[in-house]
Amino acid sequence: MGKQYQLSVIIVILLLAGYNTSSAEITSLEAAIETKMQAQKDVVKSQAKVDKLVEQTADMVEKYRDIIEKTDSLETYNVQLSKLVKQQKVSLSSIKRQLDNVEETQRSIVPFMIKMIDTLDKFVMLDLPFLTQERQQRVADLKTIMDRPDVSLPEKYRRIMEAYQIEMEYGRTIETYTDAVKIDGQEYTVDILRVGRLLISFQSLDGELSGLWNKESNMWEKLSSEYDRSIKQGIQIAKKQAPPELIKLPIDVTGKRK
Repeated sequence: MGKQYQLSVIIVILLLAGYNTSSAEITSLEAAIETKMQAQKDVVKSQAKVDKLVEQTADMVEKYRDIIEKTDSLETYNVQLSKLVKQQKVSLSSIKRQLDNVEETQRSIVPFMIKMIDTLDKFVMLDLPFLTQERQQRVADLKTIMDRPDVSLPEKYRRIMEAYQIEMEYGRTIETYTDAVKIDGQEYTVDILRVGRLLISFQSLDGELSGLWNKESNMWEKLSSEYDRSIKQGIQIAKKQAPPELIKLPIDVTGKRK
């Protein structure tokens, strides 16, 4: 309908323009116009195909560029990854050497630590009898943790050194505490006075009986009343109930007690 309408309009225009047109000429004109219009349609279709091809080509170019960029990025990543893997191999070799050294250290240090505990155990038994239960329990705890796999080797060593440090502190401190001593088959509740490792003495709670530990006999023995006041002063100093001062104590420095 549209095509026929267009041809009619063209013919009318030609007639109005004064052309003397025959029927054959009109038919020929219609054919020429039809051919021209078909050619224009073909051009439009061809242009549409060209436009579509151009668009597809542009998409392909964009995808190609994207692939190139991704390829470059991937190559850069692979190079960096290769460096990291190489560095990790070096680190793993270093860690393996360290672990080998650790195992070797453990094989040598564990027997040494056990020997330290045994030495501490003997020392406590041979030392002055103060805080005996507490000190023996500390040694027993050390022996227990040596058999525990959940306690690290450094922690075991730290605990042993801590025990040794505590024992060292006993040699330069003064302290007092309440305990029970047995003399001549009779037990007394007393205040213990320890002065470093020089002396460990006692005094009954009523102040009527004083004594000390005899290292030679490994027994408690009574002291003469002349030391009652000095030991009492020492106990008060250890309790921080009196200021430090010089006191006379029965310390044996010659092998014979006066």
